[in-house]
Amino acid sequence: MPTLRSATLSPVQAATPSPTAATTPRAAKRRFTPRRAAESPDSAQFTAPHMSPLAGVGPMGTPKMLSASPKSSRKRLYGDFVAPQKPKWNPRDPAQMQAVKEALHVATVPSCGLVCRDEEQSRVFDFCKACVQQDKAASLYVCGCPGTGKTLSINKVKERVSRWADEVGMETPDDLSINCTNLGSTSDIFSKILGKFQVRKKAGGKLSPLQQLQSMFSHKESAPGRMLLVIVDEMDYLITRDRAVLHDLFMLTTHQFSRCILIGIANSIDLADRFLPKLESLNCKPLVITFRAYSKDQIANIINHRLKVLEYDVFEPLAVEFCARKVAAASGDMRKALGVCRSAVEVFESRLHDSSDQGFGVVTFDHMDIALSKVFKPVVVNSILCLPQHQQMVLCALANTFQHCKKKATTLGELNRSYIEICRSSQVPAVGMLEFSNMCMILSDQGYLKLGQSKEDKLRRVTLQIDISDITFAFKGSRFFQKCLEQPKF
Repeated sequence: MPTLRSATLSPVQAATPSPTAATTPRAAKRRFTPRRAAESPDSAQFTAPHMSPLAGVGPMGTPKMLSASPKSSRKRLYGDFVAPQKPKWNPRDPAQMQAVKEALHVATVPSCGLVCRDEEQSRVFDFCKACVQQDKAASLYVCGCPGTGKTLSINKVKERVSRWADEVGMETPDDLSINCTNLGSTSDIFSKILGKFQVRKKAGGKLSPLQQLQSMFSHKESAPGRMLLVIVDEMDYLITRDRAVLHDLFMLTTHQFSRCILIGIANSIDLADRFLPKLESLNCKPLVITFRAYSKDQIANIINHRLKVLEYDVFEPLAVEFCARKVAAASGDMRKALGVCRSAVEVFESRLHDSSDQGFGVVTFDHMDIALSKVFKPVVVNSILCLPQHQQMVLCALANTFQHCKKKATTLGELNRSYIEICRSSQVPAVGMLEFSNMCMILSDQGYLKLGQSKEDKLRRVTLQIDISDITFAFKGSRFFQKCLEQPKF
């Protein structure tokens, strides 16, 4: 019977033969007594001259289990090295469901840090660090498409600059965040900047806020002592016909005693090309940092990073990858990706309430597919969803008619019979022939179908003017219309 002691012998003891044993086979045979051979049948393999001294040794120098050892012994030996699995998610628990939705909310700032923007954050931090060290004003322009992490990255850098200044013993700059969408007038931005300095020195007279700032930064006696980090978000709203406000804002950093570190954030990538030449001629050209759209790998990484705070798995990996690929191909907008994931969770939640199955599960590819179809809908799909119910059922009848035959046209009478069959199976009262004909004329006027001419309404030719796939795609998330589309041709 193999013992644990024989299985855990040191590789040196078990595998290193003496010089005599290595050269004399007869001596090697005498070395192993019958009792030893019974204890360790594999020991003789270690002493063969053509075998490696570490043969039979597992990875990292761990001995292999003997083939005769029971499975329970193997589990007892190596059970401690198995990675612990996450507990299963209970989607019927309101607290867990709420935690998932909060983790995927756009307004939630990840407590574990921001990923995939390390390079951009480092460049912004180095810029701010140089301004504080040199006690010099400067300007920075951050641009990129919506949902690329610009504002969140700048806020993280602001916190990092404050910590760095405390660590090195330098004076921490004040900070002021301005969202231009909240300004009543574009020139109000100068009032907000001036208000940050009013605590130290009150300016009087009939000068405008801009003129007071220009006067303050032109004289050493009136200049503030501490630097001010001004973060201007949604800078696109400052664009006027002559762009005077935009130019005056960046020119504040060119005054001899200016104390402003200006960081402007805008969604328009071409905004820099439009106003930079003028700023360059005014000697106040800012440093430009562009935030590129997220790739599919970055989107998937950010989603998984946000879900790390949870103790359970919520999505199957294929669902996250599908969302990342779709959003990256469309826009690379991370906010849209998070919205799609929340929508997929809501689809999963609604199906869970409709189901009597008490088992648990995760958000699957199908749930994500429905959520994505709601976000990336063509114009015709949106218009179909805005139609009255009976007109939508007429389109379902048309789709059923053309799906089951190769004809590209039908008659109004045949379409009416298919419509009545759908109403009967759905337990919805059908309208009369006259009202049905009027509905088809409305759909024809809106471009969904085309009605031919005939003396009798029932013989009028009907052709579909939109793709059947648009109809099925529009009703993909509706169980009622899914059943309507499953009706066979009458």
